[in-house]
Amino acid sequence: MKIHELYIKRCIEIAKNGLGTTAPNPMVGSVIVYQNKIIGEGYTQPYGNAHAEVIAIRSVKDKKLLTKATLYVTLEPCSHFGKTPPCCDLIVKHKIPNIVIGTIDTHSKVAGKGIEKLKANNCNVIVGVLEDQCKAHHKRFFTFHNKKRPYIILKWAETSSGFIAPKQQDQQCPVWISNPISRQLVHKWRAEEQAILVGTTTVLKDNPALTTRDWKGKNPVRVVIDKSKVLPKKLTVFNNAAPTVILTKDNINFNTNTVQQICNILFEANMTSLIVEGGAKTLQRFIDENLWDEARVCIGRTEIKDGIKAPILKGVKTHEKHILKDVIKTYNNV
Repeated sequence: MKIHELYIKRCIEIAKNGLGTTAPNPMVGSVIVYQNKIIGEGYTQPYGNAHAEVIAIRSVKDKKLLTKATLYVTLEPCSHFGKTPPCCDLIVKHKIPNIVIGTIDTHSKVAGKGIEKLKANNCNVIVGVLEDQCKAHHKRFFTFHNKKRPYIILKWAETSSGFIAPKQQDQQCPVWISNPISRQLVHKWRAEEQAILVGTTTVLKDNPALTTRDWKGKNPVRVVIDKSKVLPKKLTVFNNAAPTVILTKDNINFNTNTVQQICNILFEANMTSLIVEGGAKTLQRFIDENLWDEARVCIGRTEIKDGIKAPILKGVKTHEKHILKDVIKTYNNV
């Protein structure tokens, strides 16, 4: 592996520590190298706090070494004032001579301006190291800014015979198809995304909490479709565990492009990612309108004799793993 690729790979690794906390900012990773040794590293802190480059520079004990070092970063350093000052200014202030960037930031406020500023201040800038991997790592951020919608993950569990739920339920609670460890993984997934969406029928049948109670992490914003305002306020989605957004016929025209309208609302609310957990009709709407990026399907061992069919999905399977007797398949929309 080439030396620049080695350090950008490290940047990607540490950047993942920010998953679920940095949005709507990207989860950036940065390392600083002097004489083939990492002397500082950092990743973007929770939204409103320091960016990766700032943390990396702060972590260098001997600041004099910065004038002879190379700073690596997954995404082009920002050049504008937001919640924090521009990272470019701090890099220039410390006279770091060499900057290696994984990929350009396509956000209109940056979009090459950071690179221009660094070059104008005599920095040697290299761009495009492990570019595809960096773009994949920043998929939520790029989808949000380039497509003007959240990065959308579809998730459901189905039986080996292709049922997502029974047609009739005796109790107002979920019928578990997957095992407890798989369900804990789902809570981890929830902690990684900004919002979670379900339809009316799922809320009425299952009375879900849609929280991360089995995983340490921030609860996503709950987005609930309630076209005709039939959901009783005593349901769990209306408690104080997490914010809840209700989509009704007052803010959505359900006769056309329903999913696109949902995406528009979430984009305006600065939601960079969404996990859609059901039910079957809601999931199929996203599939049919071709507004999804990734699907995670858990095939469990529980059997249902008379059930609701799982969504019909056309995508490219990218990954498969086993959790006890469950099989989790991941698909990409390409």
